[in-house]
Amino acid sequence: MSLQKRRVRIEQDEPKPRVPLMSEQSPFVGYQLPPLAWLRAFEAAARHESFTLAATELSLTQAAVSHQVRSLEKHLGVTLFERLPRSLRLTEKGAAYLPPLRNSFDELAAATAGLFGPVGKRNLTLRVPISFMALWLAPRLPKFVAQWPDISLRISTVVWAPAASDDVADVDIRFGDGRWPGLKASLLMRQPAIVVAAPNLIQGNDDAERMRALLDAPSLIHVTGYENLWQRFLKLIGVSLPASAGINVDTTISALEMAAAGLGPALIQSDLAEPFLKSGRLARALDASIALDEAHYIVQPESQRRVRPEAMLFRDWLAKEAAGG
Repeated sequence: MSLQKRRVRIEQDEPKPRVPLMSEQSPFVGYQLPPLAWLRAFEAAARHESFTLAATELSLTQAAVSHQVRSLEKHLGVTLFERLPRSLRLTEKGAAYLPPLRNSFDELAAATAGLFGPVGKRNLTLRVPISFMALWLAPRLPKFVAQWPDISLRISTVVWAPAASDDVADVDIRFGDGRWPGLKASLLMRQPAIVVAAPNLIQGNDDAERMRALLDAPSLIHVTGYENLWQRFLKLIGVSLPASAGINVDTTISALEMAAAGLGPALIQSDLAEPFLKSGRLARALDASIALDEAHYIVQPESQRRVRPEAMLFRDWLAKEAAGG
């Protein structure tokens, strides 16, 4: 057999490489994702506006971070940064790519912590309005603690939140109209206000009759921050406001305690009145309710670039509780 014929025979006998079935291919093939290391380098460099600071964070050399970002740019076919003499500036494409990338990292971190638990003991700092904490959040917190025992909570309660934005709290809950300078607000819960009073003060067959009877009580109880709420409510049900201004108090929990002591009716968010209604210390005096312009929001500084996984877990849990669990 000639050498040429033998070579043809051998090539015919060699097994051909097996092409994997579609079902056997990596699920990431269809996504065309760049390597995770390149994405991490880009996100860190964008956050610090510096390859050097990103390298320090990632425990790499400046050259390694720069190389990874250039590899990502080559992979995507776009320039992500303008290289300035002493810093970096995102291009239009880079600025558009950064938010969804950060959201993906945050969601992945939160999902990992939620499914497998945080690594080691973690602290989570909350800043919460005092009445919201005592009347709504505290009764629900045991469920969160039982679900994530490795997260240690530090809770600061306030009557009035600071006007300026800061990064003191990982989760900052505020009550208001959702507009705070320098803060990004996400609606947590909006509830109407209802009239509550001590059961012995409630008399009459309809709302108007019962309200007139309540106006004979020592005082209307007003909560600071609910601007003109009693005036708006009484106009809604067709009852005139008496000359007496009543009693003004700065927290909802104080208003509820005063109403339970028989001082008069209070106009309170329905969700915050719930513990007093369940215990029987107060009763709902009227069927009517009134919508509030204010609500509870989760806020964060507009300058805040990242949300910690523990904070995302808590925020997701809060949203489910606010929606009824």
